[in-house]
Amino acid sequence: MKFLRNYNIDIIKLKDGRHAFHFEVGDDFFKFYEAEDWVNGSKISVNVSLNKTASVIEADYVFAGTVRLTCDRSLEEFDHPLGFTEKVIYKYGPIEQEISEDVFMITRDTPSINIAQLVYEFILLAIPAKKIHPDYEEEMDDEAFDEEGSIVYLSEDLESEEIEELEEEEENTDKPVDPRWEILNKLKK
Repeated sequence: MKFLRNYNIDIIKLKDGRHAFHFEVGDDFFKFYEAEDWVNGSKISVNVSLNKTASVIEADYVFAGTVRLTCDRSLEEFDHPLGFTEKVIYKYGPIEQEISEDVFMITRDTPSINIAQLVYEFILLAIPAKKIHPDYEEEMDDEAFDEEGSIVYLSEDLESEEIEELEEEEENTDKPVDPRWEILNKLKK
């Protein structure tokens, strides 16, 4: 728990107004959260800007740095750049509780807030689910098309009429159809 104290912000001593804090996130941070096996060699700086008023504390988090990830495709390690912002609001109330994912209630006599868990969660959410080495990203873009050049993945932005047109084009191709599929296609209509 001594490690977590490095990520405390003493809010009880702060006067109303703006305050800035700087934190460094590295390998020891991810080791504490037992994530060092898939996130290592990370160097992320976190700048927290607090705006304290009589009723709330607004916290703006600015993340910048890199995270060393392992490519899902080639198993090569690469540095993935991170650069994003988050906002959290701390409201004063009778008890300490989480109201939503970005609004927390704290009491007026809360001495400090610990941002370590929030920082960890924000970084995890910023890491892509599919980790692809930059050398292979172009190949991944090309795989969105099959051999004939038609789209394999459809965008959610396509109107239903456009989807129907694409489906009709596929049905109208002069490919020999397996008789078993013809029966199923009749059921579909």
